[in-house]
Amino acid sequence: MSKKIDAGSRMPEIALPKAGGGEVNLGGDGRWQVIVVYRGKHCPLCKPYLNGLGELRESLTALGAEVMAISADPLEKVQADIDEFGWEFDVGYDLNPDQMRDLGLYISNPRTDRDETDRPFAEPGLFVVRPDGNVHIIDISNAPFARADLTSLPGYLKYIIENDYPVRGTAS
Repeated sequence: MSKKIDAGSRMPEIALPKAGGGEVNLGGDGRWQVIVVYRGKHCPLCKPYLNGLGELRESLTALGAEVMAISADPLEKVQADIDEFGWEFDVGYDLNPDQMRDLGLYISNPRTDRDETDRPFAEPGLFVVRPDGNVHIIDISNAPFARADLTSLPGYLKYIIENDYPVRGTAS
């Protein structure tokens, strides 16, 4: 069972291999991060969503945010999507089920390897991480049909930064 990440708590520090070489490192490290978890190459709803992220990348990086997407897909599938869609943000791959659970994500098993993929995969998620490594925004779904609207994110992030807007949802 996945652990829920509490708003304002420390983002799990996870390093994943990055398409093109190196690693993506989740967890702040002195910069804002926008992290989109996507289901994988098999998901027709992920492509337009990630294309939208690509359109917002410049405005998010202008605010000092590192933009990345991550999935359980292997490098070959990730690279095929990068080549086809021209994504310029970092893409981490090989997210494993333990890491998915650490992020509090919903995990699905493929219906068949012909229809989806050959491994468990994470359902959609969005995390905005503060420079101190704490999670400011969490949006997790158990299905590809419900995802955070990315179009307003640059304006909201700008407001959060300029007004030192507090993390919400921390009352128990």
